Amino acid sequence: MNAHLGGMTNPERPDSPASLPDRIPIFPLPGAILLPGGRLPLNIFEPRYLAMTRDAMKDARMIGMIQPSDPDSAEFEPPIFSTGCLGRIVEFSETGDGRYLIALSGVCRFRVVEELSRDTPYRQVTPDYEPFKDDFVAGDGPQGVERDNLLEVLQLFLEGRGMKADWDAARRASDTVLVNSLSMVLPLTVAEKQALLEAATVADRADTMAALMRMATLEGDDGGQSVQ
Repeated sequence: MNAHLGGMTNPERPDSPASLPDRIPIFPLPGAILLPGGRLPLNIFEPRYLAMTRDAMKDARMIGMIQPSDPDSAEFEPPIFSTGCLGRIVEFSETGDGRYLIALSGVCRFRVVEELSRDTPYRQVTPDYEPFKDDFVAGDGPQGVERDNLLEVLQLFLEGRGMKADWDAARRASDTVLVNSLSMVLPLTVAEKQALLEAATVADRADTMAALMRMATLEGDDGGQSVQ
């Protein structure tokens, strides 16, 4: 299937760490990362996350996406990585069977300072946005990405899996949109996704992604997944 590279901006996006909440709900979800400016659709059906979404809609509409550090854990509240990304609910609808269909727009990454005691069914943390304050200034200009190399490796990676991409859209996209979109949709492992999330800059993320795709192509590991 095709990778979608559009829809990466939000006019209501906060503009500094000071504008962000100091207590946030978190949604631990393996294999799903959100990056600043990215857009993540979610199908919410578990009761604790339905409650989380309702509460978020009443407040700042903010949810922290984070991956469990042990995706195979059977714990109800598995351990989590120390870094996630705050998202703002920019789309919301309710289905006839009680599910919520939402879309998050990535705002800023955060480090977990501590997990908080709470009386809600969902988990909450104190976030530290300061290490990622540059998330607000990356912009859509050139980010030092070696685009020709990245697109060449991407083509080999997708061809090895029988997958396609919209190459015209890929070439038109800014460095930030291209790299962050691909980081979110490529079929990679939880650890690989986390490495992309934690990359310091867009250029670093592109280099990491190219290395991961090159390694997977050489190993011939198709993962049995597709780009949405």
